[in-house]
Amino acid sequence: MAATRLIAMHVNKGMTVNQCMSARVRYINDDEKTEDGEYVTTYACNALIADSEFANAKREYLQKTGRQYKGDIIAYQIRQSFKPGEVTPAEANQIGYETAMRFTKGQHAFICCTHTDHEHIHNHIIYNAVNLDCDRKFKDSWFCGIGLRRLSDIICLEHGLSVIEPFKHRGIRPRYEKSYRANIREAVDKALLQNPKDFDALLQILMNEGYEVKRGKHTALRGHDRKNFVRFRTLGEKYSEENIKNILEGTSPNEEKSTGREFDILINLQEKLRQGKGKGYENWGKKFNNKAIMNTLLFLDEKGIRSYDKLCELADMKAEEFHASSDSIKELESRITELKELRQHIINYSKTRKTYENYRKAGYSKKFYEAHREEITIHKAAKEAFNKHEGKLPTVKDLSKEVSELMARKKKGYREYKLAREEHKKLQQAKKNVEMFLELEKQNKEQKKKRVIDCPVR
Repeated sequence: MAATRLIAMHVNKGMTVNQCMSARVRYINDDEKTEDGEYVTTYACNALIADSEFANAKREYLQKTGRQYKGDIIAYQIRQSFKPGEVTPAEANQIGYETAMRFTKGQHAFICCTHTDHEHIHNHIIYNAVNLDCDRKFKDSWFCGIGLRRLSDIICLEHGLSVIEPFKHRGIRPRYEKSYRANIREAVDKALLQNPKDFDALLQILMNEGYEVKRGKHTALRGHDRKNFVRFRTLGEKYSEENIKNILEGTSPNEEKSTGREFDILINLQEKLRQGKGKGYENWGKKFNNKAIMNTLLFLDEKGIRSYDKLCELADMKAEEFHASSDSIKELESRITELKELRQHIINYSKTRKTYENYRKAGYSKKFYEAHREEITIHKAAKEAFNKHEGKLPTVKDLSKEVSELMARKKKGYREYKLAREEHKKLQQAKKNVEMFLELEKQNKEQKKKRVIDCPVR
């Protein structure tokens, strides 16, 4: 059983054809989703440079025909989702390849990637809108989606799989096919696992995954070839912009955070009055300071702090813990990046090895090099990385395992880091409030003493 969908891919606003194709091909050709590229098959293109080949074909089509349209379609994507447990990844990839080949009649280059990162195995197939001769484009219509579904059902029956019964109501999807908003929520969850420093960094991660961001009063996302933007606030309370910002700042009620009383920083009333603030502000400021110092003293009492020296000592100790935790997170991130780069080099080396051997057999021919420049460059970069690596080169499986372990350590360490950061912040605020309070007390005593001296004796 397979649910299918045909999606026309347009150029995103503010992006070039190459950038759009690169982002979308990179998303479907993710090594972690396709088990290190094991379930990636292509027709009339190279998986490593498919985006460039598609863009080149579009340029050749424009030169040959001179036809250029507003809102032009650069490629099409077929999504094919299978019922959980009914098909293996290898068979799913084979079905996806057959579906694309028979649907395009072998006249369009395509890349078929089978994703195994969800309970339901699914194919992402991107085929070029321009044909192999670069003189015609694929003609899409509403009936193409129906034809694709029927073709997919026929191929599923040929492989001994079941087919989906006709829907009673338009718009109802199979239970195992996730909704558009569910996919966005999942992308946000994955982005949060990368521990972005703020909301803008999280948006950048989503943009790198192919999502388009629209800023304004309500931030919204448009993902993976969809027409409509979706606001964060419509994804549910947990995914509202405010709650996500609170999570990133460590102040969300859904996140672990340090216990302790909330309090504000004292206001320097004398300075504010010198700046021209009036009597009303002075009255409000006195009440604000009284409340802030009361909550600060209660916080210190909860912590068992009875002296200024003890407060300074504890604040310095927590500052050291916070910086140590921060350094630990940075070291883990650096190591994870290093391992991921090495893993990618190993995969690239394996994929381009045959091309490089042919290049060497051709006597390092310049003509051969120009025809396979990108693959040869990738291969050389991988060899250079191997030369810099000390010791025996690990396997992709070992690297993936180590990266997973380090990511788990980073996630656990980040929670500890947020707790240390919150404690450090509160103690520094409390220290500043106590120092300001002592200074204000000193100023009040001096003013009273001055008034007594200036008072005339009767």
